[in-house]
Amino acid sequence: MNQDSKIIDGRKVRDQIFSNLKQEVEKLKYESKPKLAFVLVGNNPASHSYIRQKQKACREIGFEYDFKHFPESIQEHELLQVILDLNEDKQTHGVMVQLPLPNHINPDVINSSIDPAKDVDGFHPLNQGIVFLGDFDEQTQLQPCTPKGIIKLLDHYQVDIQGKNAVVIGRSQIVGKPISALLLHRGATVTVCHSKTKDLAAHIKQADILVVATGIRHLVKADMIKDGVIIIDVGFSKVEDDIYGDVDFESVFPKASMITPVPGGVGPMTVACLMENLFTAYQNQTS
Repeated sequence: MNQDSKIIDGRKVRDQIFSNLKQEVEKLKYESKPKLAFVLVGNNPASHSYIRQKQKACREIGFEYDFKHFPESIQEHELLQVILDLNEDKQTHGVMVQLPLPNHINPDVINSSIDPAKDVDGFHPLNQGIVFLGDFDEQTQLQPCTPKGIIKLLDHYQVDIQGKNAVVIGRSQIVGKPISALLLHRGATVTVCHSKTKDLAAHIKQADILVVATGIRHLVKADMIKDGVIIIDVGFSKVEDDIYGDVDFESVFPKASMITPVPGGVGPMTVACLMENLFTAYQNQTS
């Protein structure tokens, strides 16, 4: 096999999604454009970086956006009022609150306050619940961006999920739980591992599809996987100027049949699916 053919290239798939969205925006001509409100609390450098990436994506596609930046001292009730005002604003089609939030603000309370129709992150309990139930239209339902992006990557590379053993490491509301549900809906047999799992390596060894989302640098090594596994590395750890995934890429690469690089794999797809969700929210609200 050509070594390049092993790489699941998130940037390439993202570019295709952006191109499709640009064409849709061009069709709008003189109509209002999809508009996304970014809400940031505090001055976390990583959060600023993520917001800039998303703003750049909006500009590239032709979406409008508004950036609301508040000091870390903002109180929860004040932030809730900001969200409620955005919910009422007919010109705003999507609302996203950049995580993490300061300790005195409960992210579950904030995410639950966003209008489910404008919940482009897919974190509202209603949207999460619909995804877990599994009976939804992929064209109209707002799904959590990273899990949605993972499924899109597997589809693009024609990975047949049905009947496969899928092992997910991590059980967060943002990635682990929803991707487990989406894989289950596609007919996979899903095992979810986490910090309390005993003999993690034994579970990983059974995986035909392995999704790792822990934030633990190089958690998965070559001796833990079987030959031919498809690996989706959601991890992102920065040490000085170097970026690492949850998987020891160099050691596992010879054994994997396909693998996402870090960076350039899942990350670009998260942004692409955020943009797709915004356009879906816009269509749902204006049709």
